[in-house]
This record gives sequence, structure tokens and C-alpha cells, in this order.
Amino acid sequence: MKELTIREARAGLSHPERMFADADEILVVRRGQPVARILPVAPRRRLGALRQFLLQQPLQPVTSETLLKEEREERA
Repeated sequence: MKELTIREARAGLSHPERMFADADEILVVRRGQPVARILPVAPRRRLGALRQFLLQQPLQPVTSETLLKEEREERA
């Protein structure tokens, strides 16, 4: 955990990519007492590959083409 004074935090906020580059948590202190804790944003879950998703889906016994054709015939 990185510890910064309020003055250092104010100066560092103009370049947050440098300020947070080497720390995953920052404690801001005033006169030795903690006043704030800055935490990283939780990373987004990565989406799996489309192929893997499709392989997990159950197959329908009837194709969508057949279902659409039957529905159109019922309307006519």
C-alpha cells in the first residue's frame, strides 16, 4: 500500500496514470492520520470466445428456417 500526504495526492492527480502505476491501493493521510483510501476499479470480466459460447448452447431439433416457414404459412 502506498501512502501519500494530501499535498502529494493533489499534485499527483494531474497525472493519475503515474500516481497509480505501481500501487494497487493508496492511503491519503493528513498529519499522519488517514483521511482517504483510493482503490483500483475492479477489472471487467473478459468475455469468452463466441465459439465457446455457441458450443455451450443446446441445439434445437428444428431449424429456425423451418419454424419461420411454418409460422408464415399459418398467417397466410
